[in-house]
Amino acid sequence: MLRPISALAVGLLVLTAAFGADQPPVPPKSVPAPLEVTTERNVVYDTIEKEKLYLDVAAPKEGGPYPCVVLLHGGAWTGGSRKDLSVGDKGKDGKVGPSLIEAVAARGYVVASVGYRLAPKHPFPAQIQDARAAVRFLRANAKTYHIAPDKFAAGGFSAGGHLALLLGLADKVDGWDAGGNTDQSSRVQCVVDFFGPTDLALYNTEAIQDSYLVPVFGKSAKTDKEVFKRASPITYASKTAPPVLMFHGTFDLVVPVGHSEALHKKLQDAGVPSELVTVFGEGHGWNGRTFTKTFNTALTFLDTHLKGKDQK
Repeated sequence: MLRPISALAVGLLVLTAAFGADQPPVPPKSVPAPLEVTTERNVVYDTIEKEKLYLDVAAPKEGGPYPCVVLLHGGAWTGGSRKDLSVGDKGKDGKVGPSLIEAVAARGYVVASVGYRLAPKHPFPAQIQDARAAVRFLRANAKTYHIAPDKFAAGGFSAGGHLALLLGLADKVDGWDAGGNTDQSSRVQCVVDFFGPTDLALYNTEAIQDSYLVPVFGKSAKTDKEVFKRASPITYASKTAPPVLMFHGTFDLVVPVGHSEALHKKLQDAGVPSELVTVFGEGHGWNGRTFTKTFNTALTFLDTHLKGKDQK
């Protein structure tokens, strides 16, 4: 899984410098002045099966309440870290730039990068259990973090996109709730997905199943179709789903673009506001000017659905 940040954070919000001297990022039509941000790391959001679960959260230093964006890292459900999204990259001058969560927070959001239990030690549904627990924690502590409790978004990359879609589309599913703050809802009001798998049944070759899916979803997934169906976001697409924005590279060989196309169609057929941005020639992840453009599109989507701003 490609890390979605390499010199990204700066270019995402056009805060300071460009990705390269000859390729400055392209700003959206209107970019608010960035807010000063504070970051709190290693926040324990729950303890499940005796394992402490952590998130890092960035927020504007003043004002609020702000909408909350919950970000989930990629890594095929077996790798990756919340730090992929919450620790900035070191530039040529040795200075560490803003992380992804800090860059988004500067646009007026509380942003959490959520760590979750990884397979094969913790098979599915541990990952979605943790994601839901993180949303409940943040909602329960809305006053502490200056969050507007009725304005949550989920976003993620690859496997994290899969989890973000499940947060948005699946409501009450047996076995998917663990941990505390059970009086709080884990619902989100919109979803941004970067190239996440939407229908696990599309992986129908034994080699892929054995290498990537069995370690996460168990051996029974090869013979019991309900295992993949239950874990697939497309299963839960219905008229009650929140607005969804998906990005996908047309040359993605890891998660083929058909995943997003199928979910997009099903959501549209159900009357759900769904947007699909296909990025021609890109594979499983991209950066530079292309990521700047797609991420600015994502920020406009968030502003529209969480702040009521139509910036088109």
